Amino acid sequence: MVVLLVAAGLVAVADWWAVATDRRAVEYVCKPLTLVLLIGVAVVFHPEVGARRDWFVAGLVLSLAGDIFLMLPRDLFVPGLASFLAGHVCYIVGLTRDGPSVGRIAVAAIVVAAIGVLPASRILPAVRRHDLKMVGPVTAYMVVISAMVATAAATGIVLAALGAALFYVSDASIAWDRFVTRWSWARTWIMVTYHLGQAGLVLSLTR
Repeated sequence: MVVLLVAAGLVAVADWWAVATDRRAVEYVCKPLTLVLLIGVAVVFHPEVGARRDWFVAGLVLSLAGDIFLMLPRDLFVPGLASFLAGHVCYIVGLTRDGPSVGRIAVAAIVVAAIGVLPASRILPAVRRHDLKMVGPVTAYMVVISAMVATAAATGIVLAALGAALFYVSDASIAWDRFVTRWSWARTWIMVTYHLGQAGLVLSLTR
């Protein structure tokens, strides 16, 4: 497991460099390979984590599909969005396997929703101006990823909560860069927070 984790870290750093320097050929290898290695890390965890691990692996596989859709030169934003949305649903199911109470999830959801109001208030109007048909899918995605963050926080597992929060930051940054305003180092920031978020979720299986 340690070897796979170290390899995932090294490949992720190579991907960040490739994104920052626009080395697309390297990115096309390192971006999906990072997720493949993290899937390997999740798979080799002890069976004691059981169903939670299985759902996390499903979430990682769907994230891998989303990665491939979003990195291709064609505009495959909608298939990528759908893949990640399904992946977040898998994470939510996995995170509930260890039984955070409904009350704790509800409290966490209120907090996450309150924090998410600010980015949503800028992103959704920008989406509406950009493409009215995308408002529904983007809104649904924001609700689902917020639910994933709330569920992770409700478990009380620090790595799960931190990983989910970083994943949220990464995805909010994608939406901001695509719909609100472009910024020069967005792609690098997005990949760093994304990989760290995925790693946090995977490492939360050690609990």
